[in-house]
Amino acid sequence: MAEHLDLNLLRVFDALMDTGSVAEAAVRLHLSAPATSRALSRLRRAMHDPILVRAGRGLVATPFARDSAGTVKALLEAADGLRADPADIDPSTWRRTFAIRLNDALIPVLAPRLTRRITGEAPGVRLRFVGQDDKDAETLRDGSIDLDVGVAGPPPPDVHTSTLFTDHFVAVVAADSTLGRAPHLTLDDLCRHPHISASRRGLARGPLDDALEQAGLARHVAAVVPSYAVGALMALESDLICLVPRVTAVHLAERGVPLRIHEVPCDLPTAAVDMRWHRRVHEDPVSQWLRERLRDAVRPLTGDR
Repeated sequence: MAEHLDLNLLRVFDALMDTGSVAEAAVRLHLSAPATSRALSRLRRAMHDPILVRAGRGLVATPFARDSAGTVKALLEAADGLRADPADIDPSTWRRTFAIRLNDALIPVLAPRLTRRITGEAPGVRLRFVGQDDKDAETLRDGSIDLDVGVAGPPPPDVHTSTLFTDHFVAVVAADSTLGRAPHLTLDDLCRHPHISASRRGLARGPLDDALEQAGLARHVAAVVPSYAVGALMALESDLICLVPRVTAVHLAERGVPLRIHEVPCDLPTAAVDMRWHRRVHEDPVSQWLRERLRDAVRPLTGDR
């Protein structure tokens, strides 16, 4: 007899895809591990596919399961929307996992701030942060990620976008260094002291070099590191300079890292940091709540009220 595929089984499927583990899916669903294992067996019969297969000590999803994950998530969200009452929502009762893609500069800044807000208000909500290896909108469409945060070009028609803030680069130095005690940073300082270049792609040259070149000047890059957070920490060494986004610098300073933040005495480009989401979750109250909490997490860093 063919197994019947109902919403309860689809919720098990969704949990298994999010966690990749029968044990973790069981915790999320408030089921026992044997009950979740039996549900997986039912899913395999109903979908005519293994769904998850053993790979070393873990489990990996089959191609069919990966391709179906976005469709199942959209069906569950639509079903939840049929009974959701936006006027009577209690975040403390929610059981949901959100995947948020952040670029390298924002992960160490926004991930802890957003997590602190979420856990205090909705302890059953889990955040899964994903690195920005690409900016493909397909992951928003298929439900692999729920929010995409970073700098990107114009979105496709089925993706909503909203600017979180506009940022610019600042120079950070050790607070107790000569540069840290200086009233401001000069072009001579930029050229006389060694720099740390933060670049995921390993680049030693950036917009500052172009600005200095126009003035007939140049700087010395002593080291290249893969992230802004690492570069800022390296700048704690005496009289090293690292250029980082202002939100990164403010976050580290607020957390007690002994850095001095200087404005750069050159015209450098600014960048608009957007959050993006697919239209299928545009009216979803829980997704709307998450987007507002993300705005709340950013606001103290940008000075917005």
